[in-house]
Amino acid sequence: MDTFQVHGFLSQALVITDDNNMFGDSSDSGGSWDYTELGINASIRPTENLLLAAQALSRRAGEVDNGSVELDYGIVDWQMLSDRDRTFGIQVGRFKNPFGFYNQTRDVAFTRPSILLPQSIYFDRTRSLGLSADGVSLYHEERIDNGVIHAQLGVGQAQVDDDVEEVLGLDVLPGSFDADTSAVGQVRYEHDGGRMVFAVSAASVKADYDSPGAFPGDGKLDFQPWIFSAQYNAELWSLTAEYALRDVSLTGFDAFEDNENQGESWYVQYRRRFLDDWRWLVRYDSLVNDRDDRNGTDYEREGRGPAHSQYANDWTFGLQWQPHSRVMLAGEYHYVDGTAWLPVQDNPDPEDTERRWNMWLFQLSLRF
Repeated sequence: MDTFQVHGFLSQALVITDDNNMFGDSSDSGGSWDYTELGINASIRPTENLLLAAQALSRRAGEVDNGSVELDYGIVDWQMLSDRDRTFGIQVGRFKNPFGFYNQTRDVAFTRPSILLPQSIYFDRTRSLGLSADGVSLYHEERIDNGVIHAQLGVGQAQVDDDVEEVLGLDVLPGSFDADTSAVGQVRYEHDGGRMVFAVSAASVKADYDSPGAFPGDGKLDFQPWIFSAQYNAELWSLTAEYALRDVSLTGFDAFEDNENQGESWYVQYRRRFLDDWRWLVRYDSLVNDRDDRNGTDYEREGRGPAHSQYANDWTFGLQWQPHSRVMLAGEYHYVDGTAWLPVQDNPDPEDTERRWNMWLFQLSLRF
């Protein structure tokens, strides 16, 4: 019991937009308070090489998440080998996917560089698709001269929830997705104690759509992202960039033709520390849903929706103050051109959205 630990966190944000809605009715005069994150986790080591850990999470985010309590992760972690040069182990249960730099800790505000992560890569409107999986994950850490190599490979069933069906427009049709066997992996290299960090992440997420009748018919979802990540950390500042390619396909449905496209995402972020407990950030974030239709003109011409729903370019400016190790106040401003990552759950009619819009966020975060 000497190794038993319990920790928790709470974050409450106010979201204000001049047009469009983000996490509730944010475009109303008072903004939206419907962005709350509450989590509690516990861990224990029954033996030196065995770890049991789990976290329960309640997340309210407008119409995207309703605040219900869910198992965020729950693993049995066995280190089969651990010495001065290397560590090798296995995790069984619900594990967080090693996806980019921030996916495994994305719900803890203290681990994020900003209130909202770059939405071109870390989607909040379809977060269940890449968040975690139920299965088995192998990890290996090799300590070499002046660096460390981390590798992780997981196989299991992804969490394909209602948010995926809503974004794909299948929520109005009879039927639902059932997760199929998926795989996710990452190789990360940290040089000189983390001064430079490089990573490559890839996944193959599959789901079967079970239809109770001939309409829309049974189909398949296949999501295959690649993420290339790089970061440089100096004493007072950090420069981070990530680039992603996303292959998405819906095939086999009777109600519509097969749909396959490749999306592209990237961002560049500069973060500066000053006065010991203050940080500011500037970031440019870009997303296109289809590399062959970057401006959405073909999409609009086909009558599928407004062109600006197929891309988003976001300038972000943020400020964080941490007066105590357990308290953080943050604020940030977004100027966005496009609505590609705007939650459809909060904006059910794409025709009512505006192409250019502004967003302000303010957040209080606590942890113990």
